[in-house]
Amino acid sequence: MHLYNLTLQPPTAAAQAIVGNFSGARTQEIIISHGTRLELLRPDVQTGKLSTVIASDVFGSIRSLAAFRLTGSTKDYAIVGSDSGRIIILDYDPKSSSFVKLHQETFGKSGARRIVPGQYLATDPKGRSVMISAVEKAKLVYILNRDAAANLTISSPLEAHKNNAIIHHIVGLDVGFENPLFAALEVDYSESDQDPTGEAFNNAEKMLTYYELDLGLNHVVRKWSESTDPRANLLVQVPGGQVASTDRFDGPSGVLVCCEDHIIYRHMDRRQHRVPIPRRQHPLEDRQRGVIIVTAVMHKMKGAFFFLLQSEDGDLFKVTIDHEEDEVKALKIKYFDTVPVASSLCILKSGFLFVASEFGNHYLYQFQKLGDDDNEPEFSSTSYPGTGMANPTLALPHAHFRPRPLDNLALADETESLDPIIDSKVMNLLPNSDTPQIFTACGRGARSSFRTLRHGLDVEESVSSELPGIPNAVWTTKRREDDEFDTYIILSFVNGTLVLSIGETIEEVQDTGILSSAPTLAVQQIGADALLQVHPQGIRHILADHRVNQWSAPQGKTIVTATTNKRQVVVALSSAELVYFELDLDGQLNEYQDRKAMGSTITALSIAEVPEGRQRTPYLAVGCEDQTVRIVSLDPESTLETISLQALTAPPSTICIADMLDASINKTQPTMFVNIGLQNGVLLRTVLDPINGQLTDTRTRFLGNRPVRLVRVQIQGNPAILALSSRSWLNYTHQNLMHFTPLIFDNLDYAWSFSAELSPEGLIGIAGSVLRIFQIPKLGMKLKQDSIPLSLTPRRFISHPKNRHFYLIEGDHRVLGDEAANKRLQVMMQAGQHVDQEMLDLPPEIFGRPKAAAGNWASAIRIIDPVEGRTVSTITLDNNEAAFSLAFVPFAARNNELHLVVGTAQDTLLSPRSCTSGFLRTYRFTEDGVGLELLHKTETDDVPLAVLGFQGRLVAGVGKALRIYEIGKKKLLRKAENKTFSTAIVSLNTQGSRIIVGDMQESIHFAVYKAPENRLLIFADDTQPRWIAAVTMVDYNTVAASDRFGNIFVNRLDAKVSDQVDDDPTGAGILHEKGILMGAPHKTNMLCHFHVGDLVTSIHKVSLVAGGREVLLYTGIHGTIGILVPFVSKEDVDFISTLEQHMRTEQGSLVGRDHLSWRGYYVPVKAVVDGDLCETYARLPGSKQSAIAGELDRTVGEVLKKLEQLRVTASGF
Repeated sequence: MHLYNLTLQPPTAAAQAIVGNFSGARTQEIIISHGTRLELLRPDVQTGKLSTVIASDVFGSIRSLAAFRLTGSTKDYAIVGSDSGRIIILDYDPKSSSFVKLHQETFGKSGARRIVPGQYLATDPKGRSVMISAVEKAKLVYILNRDAAANLTISSPLEAHKNNAIIHHIVGLDVGFENPLFAALEVDYSESDQDPTGEAFNNAEKMLTYYELDLGLNHVVRKWSESTDPRANLLVQVPGGQVASTDRFDGPSGVLVCCEDHIIYRHMDRRQHRVPIPRRQHPLEDRQRGVIIVTAVMHKMKGAFFFLLQSEDGDLFKVTIDHEEDEVKALKIKYFDTVPVASSLCILKSGFLFVASEFGNHYLYQFQKLGDDDNEPEFSSTSYPGTGMANPTLALPHAHFRPRPLDNLALADETESLDPIIDSKVMNLLPNSDTPQIFTACGRGARSSFRTLRHGLDVEESVSSELPGIPNAVWTTKRREDDEFDTYIILSFVNGTLVLSIGETIEEVQDTGILSSAPTLAVQQIGADALLQVHPQGIRHILADHRVNQWSAPQGKTIVTATTNKRQVVVALSSAELVYFELDLDGQLNEYQDRKAMGSTITALSIAEVPEGRQRTPYLAVGCEDQTVRIVSLDPESTLETISLQALTAPPSTICIADMLDASINKTQPTMFVNIGLQNGVLLRTVLDPINGQLTDTRTRFLGNRPVRLVRVQIQGNPAILALSSRSWLNYTHQNLMHFTPLIFDNLDYAWSFSAELSPEGLIGIAGSVLRIFQIPKLGMKLKQDSIPLSLTPRRFISHPKNRHFYLIEGDHRVLGDEAANKRLQVMMQAGQHVDQEMLDLPPEIFGRPKAAAGNWASAIRIIDPVEGRTVSTITLDNNEAAFSLAFVPFAARNNELHLVVGTAQDTLLSPRSCTSGFLRTYRFTEDGVGLELLHKTETDDVPLAVLGFQGRLVAGVGKALRIYEIGKKKLLRKAENKTFSTAIVSLNTQGSRIIVGDMQESIHFAVYKAPENRLLIFADDTQPRWIAAVTMVDYNTVAASDRFGNIFVNRLDAKVSDQVDDDPTGAGILHEKGILMGAPHKTNMLCHFHVGDLVTSIHKVSLVAGGREVLLYTGIHGTIGILVPFVSKEDVDFISTLEQHMRTEQGSLVGRDHLSWRGYYVPVKAVVDGDLCETYARLPGSKQSAIAGELDRTVGEVLKKLEQLRVTASGF
């Protein structure tokens, strides 16, 4: 077995985000690290929308990211710390639209290790140096400068190590142009290591240490070190240093130390200031729980600065410092607004705040005001004795605030993110869809969602109106060449033509000179200010003064099809002749003296647009009934001579020639493509050589079961092609590469570009007798998301086999359920305490739920109708129960009636795992599955983490035991049990009498149930321990699984062993066989192994294309969706793996990680080819492409075609 890994949806979780002028232009951009991928976003200052400029895989793990700018420069660079043991400096090159590696300095081993730097990055604000630090001991400082040619240079590393120190955070201090200073939070553990009593551990001090880089002596010294709050977790740089021209100070310099419940201002030899972090005034708030700051951002304006700090509830606090010169007078904090909890905050100079959320969608907010004049309480360090530091070991009295809806910020844009995908299913449930949808349960807490993903582009419809009949075509046209917008909409019916004018409203007009008594074949704005209409009897050339020049078809012949552009017209007569017209310089249409007979009925014609500064386009494509397409010359020297011919598999129904940019073929200029639509629903794309007119590099694609119609349109200023069959597809260029994606919209019969004031970039189409005007807002989108909100974190969901509803369990730890919360409120009311109702009514999807102590759970079962996209009903669990697993079981004892079994547990603690009691809840369905009725609850001694229907009974993994239950009247009855599993059973799959058991830490076990002896026996397991996350059966003997470290592997049991077990009726043979390696008597073989770089939460064996082969589709916790495609032939395996080897040498990782060791992070990669790496072949320079293709004995076109074919046939993407 050989597999080809392809990512369909790259990860969307944001680990970190930085802001800077990376392109060197005046606008600021944002770089987001998605863990294994870097993305550059550009916010549009006018519209407030974010657009992706470039996204590229780094084939490594990004641990830290920082932006810096050399003094006096206008451009920012990005520094990346990764698991490659190297420091990388990246530059964004706008010309090639790619990240360029400027420097790659090796300092340590690869892999994310404790003492290899890369975890933290801190830059000097003046861009002179950077510190890169490990979690323990090691810190290196690099000096950054520029050489005579103004190129960036980097020095050798200078060490700032400290033995036996754990580093919590580092930051660069702002000291103006004095020697660069770096601050670090460190804990020395040397004494704790030696002391067995644990006293030294409790007394260990957290030190705030300053490291100075002496630029004169070129070394680093530890300048100052003092103990700080033991709960400190984050440092924030405070502006400082003198302004060069004056003696004025920018700020006091130093750092803000964020601790639990407090913020402390610290600097060397300066007075400390401490303020409390305000807390919510919530009646259910846990008073003992501390508040910590999770992320912070500092923003400098002219003559002022402020900080935004975010707590773990999502509340933003504005912190300001009153200072005189470099002396701090007061530290002040006040509530600002509440936004989702972020992994990074970025403030842009244009007045935007970008929130890279920890979970869920990312948001761009606009500042409405800076919260200076509102009446929120402000807490200052001067209102506490000794500026809050009178007794540093004692906590300051609590400060409170009331959360409220957004006031200082307004939402400008939202970027969809699937992170985290906790469970998924792939099924075709939606009506009139021919490809399956991916249903995912995403998110965390009250912001969770259930999303339906469909392959295609989202369409925004602006107009939909009924027409008097069913038109067969629609066009829009300008009146003059220099008009900004279209003037007319022309609709052609079977017996006539309707003209509508576009203005304030759309209304019918009569006096346009267009013949309304006949159907129309083509409409074109021609020359400077004339219109052209082609109808079956002839051609009308309507001049600006409404005079009409007519050309009539010869007696007894009609025009069957036509093609036009600004200067040329070609029509085909029913006698299979071509007539060619060209516009002369006086604006007259002249017919070429000869007519060309084609010898077979002409079904389709196409010419390209006239190139800039030219008189004509030199080629015409003619499609004939005899299943051929001919390229005919329109050059004055060889007019209407056939140049080349292509044979087809069916008669062509339509042809479209378009010049489109595809960087994989030509990086500098557009390529001329001839697109041919056949009557059997197949589309061919062929490249037309502009020099000699030959057709090369043909690619085919099946679009649907109706004859194809092709229309050339403009999308966001670039040419694109709409292909209409039983689905509508769009062929367009995005980030310089060609994409071909279906539209998620009703089937269109015909379409055209539409440009008016309301929708300058729109499209107009007809579906039956309805006229629709729409636009495509986001190009490059592969999956359209429709979302249903959930109230708690989703855990698992399953699909009902008959009514197609989804049954989902959700639950949150450290959250009070509704019942427990109400009880607590009643107790407070009885005690006569004031209960603030306004705080209780805050929407949890914005403000979250109040946190509770460990062991408290809120949980529910939810029934979802995916077709209508709504929640049908919700059943909340009481008594502090939480649901962990669920399954449909057709109990044989009840005539195979379907029941829902939900595994729950009461008062569960996660680590170490314990509960007062586990339960198996058995429900039966009422009202056709819309309601659930609880039959009974069965107690268990541990948490049931996995349940499954098995041969008319229930098989459950309860803690370490595998049990079979039969249904009884009062509860489920235990029938068989196996207690030999080592940690906990987390997954169950079955075929026949075989059960595949996934153990939390000990990989996959093959178990079998022998009914005659009522035995559950383990007969095979894995040779290596693995922390199982998701499992699916590929066939009876083969299983694909993922572990908690981002690996996917395929294990297979030997067929002989499998048969031997199945042939043993009582299982006696297995019982008496000797175990190997302290486990089962047989071991599985590993067939494939691959490191995805994301924790895979679900795997499915599905077919994504109608009639396509089955693939393994997986989803990852960072929002990744990918597929593993089995290769069909040995030849493909050799070809693609050789290409992968060449790509490894040519296309180095952006972070300097070795690709082979990255994909074989924990176990060497085996029998899996990295398709994402192979697909970067399209972006290589032409010379490298040719060299690799030459090594493979192929042309560049053949390599690209093979890669595209692998992707399209497996996924349709």
